[in-house]
Amino acid sequence: MKYALFPGCVLEGAAAEAYTSLKKVCEKLNIGIEEIPNWTCCGASHAQGVNDLAALAVNARNISIAEHMGLDIMTVCNTCTLQLRVAKKRLDEDKALREKVNKILKDSGHPYEYKGTSKVTHFLWILDEHPELLKGKVEKPLSGVKVAAYYGCHILRPEEVMKHGESNQNAVYMENLIKALGAEPVPFSASHKCCGFHAQLAAEHDVLTVTGQIVDSADKAEAAAIVTPCPLCQMQLDMYEPEGRDAVGSKAEVPVLHLQQLVGFALGLSKADMGFDRHVSGQKKLKIG
Repeated sequence: MKYALFPGCVLEGAAAEAYTSLKKVCEKLNIGIEEIPNWTCCGASHAQGVNDLAALAVNARNISIAEHMGLDIMTVCNTCTLQLRVAKKRLDEDKALREKVNKILKDSGHPYEYKGTSKVTHFLWILDEHPELLKGKVEKPLSGVKVAAYYGCHILRPEEVMKHGESNQNAVYMENLIKALGAEPVPFSASHKCCGFHAQLAAEHDVLTVTGQIVDSADKAEAAAIVTPCPLCQMQLDMYEPEGRDAVGSKAEVPVLHLQQLVGFALGLSKADMGFDRHVSGQKKLKIG
């Protein structure tokens, strides 16, 4: 099993621990990953508002390189997954648009055209679709650890682009994975709520309020950790947890993990392996790894 990895900008910089932990976990699970050479930013839901066609061409370029590699694309970012899948859906369904974008790619000197042959998936979905990957590899089951599964919004919406399983609104595949790792998923009211990452600069108080509400909700559910499949959500909840507490008058302090970090702990990897020293909140409270 091998994928063309689209790491996205955050894994290359601010959330480098997400990349480090992903590589170690994929090695343990025998998932081959090869980074897409010369990839470019997906636009992160902002570029489309400035120049939709240019943003579409950028993502078509990324996908076309994976097609040339003969591999499907794996991401570990909800927003990257959404932008790539939106581009793919639009290009696959509109021949005229596909031809226009391919002309842009050709005129720019890009050697490959977009054909639509590579699928775009997420690390979480791969684990859900292939439970055999974990079989016999959970060396340290997370017994007794209560975990709040925080999906965020971009991996669930819009459903016509991001559908996985029977219903995104009733998604339980992350909870199922938590159980497979030996931990206990705990229901909490904010599991599908937007973290507000993309609006942090424009509406700081509102976003910090949302951040505080999410962490407080997980704390009231007695979660020992929050786990999310999105590095943007992880950064928002982790970095701004103190300010979020102040915004909602909460005392909640809950460690916020990247999905692959939680998986790595169950596979027997350490906090150092998973880059947990880069985290801001809940350092001393995390009792696993």
